[in-house]
Amino acid sequence: MENNVLISLTSIQWQDDEKNETELLTKARFFHENGWDIISYEDTSATGFEGSVTTIKVDSGQSASIVREGSANSVLSLEMGRKHFCQYGTPYGSMQIGVYTHAIKNTIAEDGKLYLKYTLDLNSSYLSDNEIIMTVQEKH
Repeated sequence: MENNVLISLTSIQWQDDEKNETELLTKARFFHENGWDIISYEDTSATGFEGSVTTIKVDSGQSASIVREGSANSVLSLEMGRKHFCQYGTPYGSMQIGVYTHAIKNTIAEDGKLYLKYTLDLNSSYLSDNEIIMTVQEKH
């Protein structure tokens, strides 16, 4: 069953000791299907991907994916203890990046929270450390 929810999303990116933090409060669709929690929302100018829809799928804590479709297309696959090579689209072009997952903590069913932490590299050169902190709230 699909629910309309409100999400609070904090995205933190570390590059060379420089911290870049983005916060987004937006409407989203949330549903549970085949063991996956799925959250889908429209990006805004705050995320830098206006005109795209981002869908985050996460299981009990071993795997997740972040799919962006629209003005920028990308698929990031996160799996504990494994590195995945993924296509990452930006408004300036597409590139293949490595994604190494450090943490997936999905407690949406208990307290509405999701935490993801991963490192990105480009051609095996360090790009950034990233954290996503999300809170899912029922809309009233």
